[in-house]
Amino acid sequence: MQTALTPQREKYLLLTLAGIQFTHVIDFMIMMPLGPILIAELGITTHEFGLLVASYSFSAALSGLLTAIFVDRFERKGMLLTMFALFGIATLACALAPGYATLLAARGLAGAFGGVMGAMTHTIIGDVIPFERRARAGGMVSAAFSVATVAGVPLSLWLANHFQWRAPFVFIAVLVVLFIVVGLRVLPELRRHLDAEKQAHPFAPMFAVLGDANHLRALLFSALIIFSGFTVIPYITVYAVHNVGISQHDIPYIYLIGGAATLVTARLIGHWADVRGKVRVYRLVALAAMLPLLVVTHVGTSPLWLWLIFTTAFFVLVSGRMIPAMAIITSSAQPKLRGTFMSLNATTQALAMGLATTLAGYIISQDANGHIADYGMVGYVAVTANLLAIWFVSRISMHEQRPPA
Repeated sequence: MQTALTPQREKYLLLTLAGIQFTHVIDFMIMMPLGPILIAELGITTHEFGLLVASYSFSAALSGLLTAIFVDRFERKGMLLTMFALFGIATLACALAPGYATLLAARGLAGAFGGVMGAMTHTIIGDVIPFERRARAGGMVSAAFSVATVAGVPLSLWLANHFQWRAPFVFIAVLVVLFIVVGLRVLPELRRHLDAEKQAHPFAPMFAVLGDANHLRALLFSALIIFSGFTVIPYITVYAVHNVGISQHDIPYIYLIGGAATLVTARLIGHWADVRGKVRVYRLVALAAMLPLLVVTHVGTSPLWLWLIFTTAFFVLVSGRMIPAMAIITSSAQPKLRGTFMSLNATTQALAMGLATTLAGYIISQDANGHIADYGMVGYVAVTANLLAIWFVSRISMHEQRPPA
């Protein structure tokens, strides 16, 4: 099912996909460091802030489910860029929202279109990149997360601190226009999946995906990974400001240093997974990730340099799990159903993300002094889900995997 490209065109393709990932990753990530600002500016509680983050995820889950019905019936490039343009419009609506209710609705729209972007980029990688290089290619695109944290989030926070919280969303909308222009020139048209026999009805691809036990195992594995991270991630900044004693103006350093570290480690982990085995490397990184999951949810008042050590380890290991994991998940799909499967995977991940964020928002609370309580309990929930994922990964079979020599 792969579409052969020259090495140079393959590189441009991956860089463009990374740029698209970069844009929607910033849009999702910026809500979390903006937490203290939004809570103060909009006069909302931690529970309401959790819903603001979760609204994106729940909308993404619904849109992923709807997209799974028709995604394999359209050419990949046109589908990706159309969704990306609608995502840009929704992000601009976030910038123009006059209050909490309208911002909540706008975030829902952004999630509806942005939530499927990751699935579509990984679908294109699966269609174009051979299995033996897929983890490295995924690592290159996943480096967008690192660049977003190194450059995008600190710049967005600078805009929010020096202008107002709306400025980052305007910045993201401008990036959408830029990468649409690049994508129109660089991305190839991918129609090979359209050569398959037409299905009898629009739900047939979805039923075919859900009727495969291996697909279901991969979706459960995907949900466990996301749940283990997003019980903790949305509240790190709020916890850092109110419990650890980190200044709001120092928050960009968390993303700058953590992102710089993952910019290096993402590609190393991807290469390591291709050479040593994706399941083996996933398990090693996921086991190591349990330590920062526990530390960042339990540490008390600390100097900035120590907190940066903890959060950098968190960025490297918790996000690093996703590189071999996404190669495993992408390769578990039957090639002719990969688009539908990845859309359902996006739905699964978004639903897990929303449930994790909402659950954590109800576990934690804020006292009269502004301190966050019961964040440690959230850490234990995250570690439990992480251990289940480590145990479950060996039950997933990967298509196109060649037997060892």
